[in-house]
Amino acid sequence: MEAKIGKLLDSVGNFFTGADQIPWCDGDIVAGCEREVAEAGKGSSDELKSDCIMRLSWALVHSRRPEDVQRGIAMLEASLAGTNSPLQKREKMYLIAVGYYRSGDYSRSRQLVECCLEIAPDWRQAQTLKKTIEDRIKKDGVIGIGIAATVVGVVVGGIAAAFARKN
Repeated sequence: MEAKIGKLLDSVGNFFTGADQIPWCDGDIVAGCEREVAEAGKGSSDELKSDCIMRLSWALVHSRRPEDVQRGIAMLEASLAGTNSPLQKREKMYLIAVGYYRSGDYSRSRQLVECCLEIAPDWRQAQTLKKTIEDRIKKDGVIGIGIAATVVGVVVGGIAAAFARKN
């Protein structure tokens, strides 16, 4: 019984805080990945450069700074066209979906994660992101309805008060 109450309280808390299971990345990790990319550019193999750029892209789309997220999305979208491997394409689309989710573009994020699931239907990470996106869309809808109902209530209350004063 206590476990159910705890889950309910966590659920309510997460509803109001907007908590999700997608990890965040700090600026020092982004800076470290940028240094890796710079060092890999000094004569390393193409595979090492590509790996470093993917780590940087991951860090950017998981950053708390909106400008980092946008930079990560741009890097990934620019590299997506030249990707031949379905696995790499899936990974890049997933990271772009995370970036759009972090940016608040939930519909674009959902489209991309659905493309990932077309490539790999059982991919648990993409399934979790899709559920997170859908939960966020529902939450935003509930909050929007609540705000609209409050506004209507205030307006109707004001009109009723005005009529009451006249009589």
